[in-house]
Amino acid sequence: MKANERMYLLDNLRSLLDKQIEMARRSDFRRVEALAEQAGAVVEKIVKTRALEQAGAQGRREHLTKLYEKLELILTAGKDSVAKQLGQVGNVRKTLKAYRNNG
Repeated sequence: MKANERMYLLDNLRSLLDKQIEMARRSDFRRVEALAEQAGAVVEKIVKTRALEQAGAQGRREHLTKLYEKLELILTAGKDSVAKQLGQVGNVRKTLKAYRNNG
């Protein structure tokens, strides 16, 4: 694989990560998951072609690492938010159950 094709793979992964971050911010987790599958396939190609080992890839590698970290933070925050909402739903159910038993 030519050097420009390997760089294209890195740019493609960056684009997919940018889209995942945007969808995570919108809480569109189904789309995040679909994009993650696509990104996984690109990562496999990157590993096979050793695209990150070529000259000039260090800056892209650092940028990709930052994007992954950003995505992880957004997804973690979303997970915490969902857990909190589930806790609130549980409290509402308990309250409704108490009213039913007393009324």
